[in-house]
Amino acid sequence: MEMIFFAIATFFSTLGGGMFAARFKNQLHKIMAFSAGVILGVVFFDIFPEIMEQVKINDFKPIEIMVVLVVGFLLFHILEKTILIHHAHEEDYADHKHPQVGMLSALALAGHSFMDGVGIGLGFQVSPTVGLLVAIAVISHDFTDGMNTITLMLSHKNSTAKAKMFLLLDSIAPVLGALSTLFFTVSAHFLVLYLGFFAGFLLYIGASDILPEAHSQKSSFKLIGLTILGTALIFIITRLA
Repeated sequence: MEMIFFAIATFFSTLGGGMFAARFKNQLHKIMAFSAGVILGVVFFDIFPEIMEQVKINDFKPIEIMVVLVVGFLLFHILEKTILIHHAHEEDYADHKHPQVGMLSALALAGHSFMDGVGIGLGFQVSPTVGLLVAIAVISHDFTDGMNTITLMLSHKNSTAKAKMFLLLDSIAPVLGALSTLFFTVSAHFLVLYLGFFAGFLLYIGASDILPEAHSQKSSFKLIGLTILGTALIFIITRLA
């Protein structure tokens, strides 16, 4: 019952973050600058430490994690630059966006949110204390997950209505992930490989997609400060959680 309660809390946390970003979409470049910092913070202060801990505990091979990380980075790069971009004259690309890129990014974030829910469920399988700590960490950064979903969709010229639809998917995903652990378990090896793959994906969309877009019209110290603030926020959240 506790697990279900915390899973539902992730729904409202994600939804709240997304609605916040949608409400202030006229400030999208500022939100993107902040979101880029959040994404980098999640990778370096949340995912990487967890990977290193699991490698140490289970004696996994670090090279396997690095391989899937690079695969995650390059796979999205290849999808964005080839499959998702229609063939057109080079001069037509000026300030051109591809809604499919935003949708693919949002789907990947929903997949991550599903695995967040799985993490909560598996944590409670270990013990109530472990489950509580995992849940606090997930709920804390799911607010920014919702922001990132809206940001990615809108920055690639998807409609607000479609962005909210993907936000709802992202909000439901951790609940479904938590409930799924009532029916199956996964190995620690699979989870750590998944974390490596997703870290590669996040690095790409954070550093190669969202951050450049935030500065595409005009760079400023305010935007740089917002990126640093986003990174610092995740550092504080992960330390407290």
